[in-house]
Amino acid sequence: MKKTIITVVGKDTVGIIAKVCTYLSENGINILDISQTIVDEYFNMMMIVDTAKATKEAAVLSDELTALGKEIGVIITCQKEEIFDMMHRI
Repeated sequence: MKKTIITVVGKDTVGIIAKVCTYLSENGINILDISQTIVDEYFNMMMIVDTAKATKEAAVLSDELTALGKEIGVIITCQKEEIFDMMHRI
């Protein structure tokens, strides 16, 4: 299993989850856990996904998710679990 952390932040609009999940499904990425909240019109989602069977390299997935975010008006970041853990260690 190759765990990756995906975060999505921006103004809430219809279809954010659908578009992100559709992209993941089309690229062989399984969602392991998902949490989302909307606070005062701002959307925030964190996903833990398994990229072991992904059809593309991690860098390509990250670039395409960033582009998808721009297209739908949110910021999407994608980090391998090890990198995420190191960045958030105290």
